[in-house]
Amino acid sequence: MSGPLPSAPAALTPPSKAARPSLIPCLMLKAGHVYLPGPNGPVPARSRGRASLDPFEVVDRLVADYALLYVVDLDGIDRGDPQLDYLQELSRDISLWVDAGVRSSDQAIDILVAGAHRAVLSSAYLRGPNALARAWKLTTEIVFEVEMAGARLTSTAGDWGTDDPVELARRVRAAGPDHIVISPRETDPDWDVVRAIASAGPCWVDGSFAPAELPQLQGAGAVGGIFHLTQLWSEWTVGDGADVASPSEPSTRDDET
Repeated sequence: MSGPLPSAPAALTPPSKAARPSLIPCLMLKAGHVYLPGPNGPVPARSRGRASLDPFEVVDRLVADYALLYVVDLDGIDRGDPQLDYLQELSRDISLWVDAGVRSSDQAIDILVAGAHRAVLSSAYLRGPNALARAWKLTTEIVFEVEMAGARLTSTAGDWGTDDPVELARRVRAAGPDHIVISPRETDPDWDVVRAIASAGPCWVDGSFAPAELPQLQGAGAVGGIFHLTQLWSEWTVGDGADVASPSEPSTRDDET
């Protein structure tokens, strides 16, 4: 995609609303369909009639309580082919932070031109500090994800010169980006690491959070948490006749794999 970048709100901190202001819902997309975390990786969100969940219906439900949506574009992450048309449409109703597996500064610009408020650049995918510096020269609308396994970084696409997440966050902030997302993989957050990173600037924790857990996030100094839709998925279906399947139930269709 090409063209001028969309104007963004002046405030660095994302807008908030009265309901759950420190929680950001995470929408996982693949081939235009909503996915939820499953025991062996993302699985399609379906009704028991096997109908796929429309991402626009999800956003319609979310906008009443949330002003910001964290989008994980699985096509971008897995195949380097982000769903730019969907991002453009979704961004008309809600501000987006988009993780699409950006590998280069040009891909970050494509995400922003499509309508994202901020592009998420990750230690797992971005090709090292030089790519980060090039992206920062082109745009300041960047959030940086530190992907962790235990108390160390996961394997990375580039050489960041350290496997210490606290040190990496320091280097990232020195390069420009201030908002850091900590993403623990298959482990609980290391709250000592969260405290250390949050002490130097805005810090978000990726995971599955509920409003009752906000004190734990805030006690560590985090701005807030990014949570998957699994919990809301259950809440939405109570009394509305949707009759949804559990995210762990296997799909009987293979047209979206």
